[in-house]
Amino acid sequence: MSSTDKPAKSTTKKTLTATTLGLLTAATVVTSLRGLPMMAQEELTMFIYIGFATLLFLIPAGLVAAELGGAFGDRSGGVYTWIGEAFSPRLGFTAIWLQWIQNVVWYPTGLSFAAAGIAYGIGLPHLAESNIFVGLFCILSYWAATAVALTGTDLLAKVTKLGFLLGTVLPGLILMALAIAWATAGHDIGWETATNPAVTVEENGHHHPRWFPHVAGLGSLAFLGGILLNFAGVEAQATHATEMRNAKRDYPIAIFIAAAVSFAIFTVGALAVAAILPYDNISLQTGVFTTFEQAFDKLLGIKWPVQILALLVCYGALGGALAWLAGPSRGLLATARDGTLPPWLQKTNKQGMQKSILLVQGIIATLISCIYFLFKDVATAFFLISAMTITLYIIMYMMMYAAAIRLRHTRPDLPRSFEIPGGMTGMLLVAGIGFLAVAFAFVVSFFPPDQLPVGSPSTYVILVAAGAVVFTAIPLLIYQFRKPSWKQQQPTAEQQ
Repeated sequence: MSSTDKPAKSTTKKTLTATTLGLLTAATVVTSLRGLPMMAQEELTMFIYIGFATLLFLIPAGLVAAELGGAFGDRSGGVYTWIGEAFSPRLGFTAIWLQWIQNVVWYPTGLSFAAAGIAYGIGLPHLAESNIFVGLFCILSYWAATAVALTGTDLLAKVTKLGFLLGTVLPGLILMALAIAWATAGHDIGWETATNPAVTVEENGHHHPRWFPHVAGLGSLAFLGGILLNFAGVEAQATHATEMRNAKRDYPIAIFIAAAVSFAIFTVGALAVAAILPYDNISLQTGVFTTFEQAFDKLLGIKWPVQILALLVCYGALGGALAWLAGPSRGLLATARDGTLPPWLQKTNKQGMQKSILLVQGIIATLISCIYFLFKDVATAFFLISAMTITLYIIMYMMMYAAAIRLRHTRPDLPRSFEIPGGMTGMLLVAGIGFLAVAFAFVVSFFPPDQLPVGSPSTYVILVAAGAVVFTAIPLLIYQFRKPSWKQQQPTAEQQ
């Protein structure tokens, strides 16, 4: 059939509704149940932390990214284009580098959660607390996934499509149901039995849950950065604002839907963990699994469902971590046309996969995973890597907020499919709030958390600071020493 014989509906542009894009964005944000124990350790003060992340980070980031994505909807590159147009190609390259490298640094945390799931799934839960097992699992599973990605097959992406439903939504719903059954059966509620002054207030010899955090120093707020990381990634869907029929009206609705869904899933899930487990038994690494174990044992006198659920959660965590294995690196490869990458990093294999970049990120992920070998306490290593990740991501977000403000000033007539209302005042309010929120989270990320035994606080600070400095300096050096010949070098497939 010729092109003129095709039905008219095939050329009709599809549009996204506010509900569809809102749920799509929520699925991007909520990739696994990994963050629930961290929130649960804050007991009822979690509402302050989650509210901070939702109102002062998730919503501003979504609105700002929507305006920038709509303004440059006809160009690829995302933050590379947005920040490059606002400031310079150098900073644009730095921004997309940070977006890529934070994913690489983040993988060991997602994979460590999968390692705990495997440990419980095979009936050897003690392995989840073994730093050697977790470190080796992260390294081996990452390289296995890289090998699959290099074949050019989309099998990994197809398999992980079900990860969100089977490995996150289903176990999350079961967790919530168990919490309701736990409370109905009259069992002790975790936050009502806690006595730690960090989460309780003592009055007349009785302890009552705190509603506001006990701030004894910035170290007591260190979990804020880790909780913020759970809400990151909203900018990934911002470019879809151009596919909405009325973006000015519908995109804010989509962002509020995404915020409400994310808030509900994280809050209810964390409350379930905090209700079932005593405060001192909540582990960042295994909290979800010990919650299942405690609930099924006390309510039904069985434990075998824990192994099935652990394997499902492992599947979800692997999906959340590995589905993005090749995506961010392809975004980095896209900058090669502007001569930002040396020829050896531009190489692709015969399947069109960015071989050199995938191998480099595999080496980096391996080195980061080795942090588990340095700390016997897996939870401490887990949080340290999370802190390194959020510092890198926050630098990119601060650049994004600043770019939005600058473009409103320097290019006010730039066509925008969605525009934050209120003129320059509205932009300063939204982007300013977002900038200050992430800047505060950036500062507290360098303080060792009071809730964890970090060993040497100075070592902790040095590692987090070194990660932020080194990974931010690398793109600046690459850009500084780039050569004109790089721009002529196009990504080419290697010949056998």
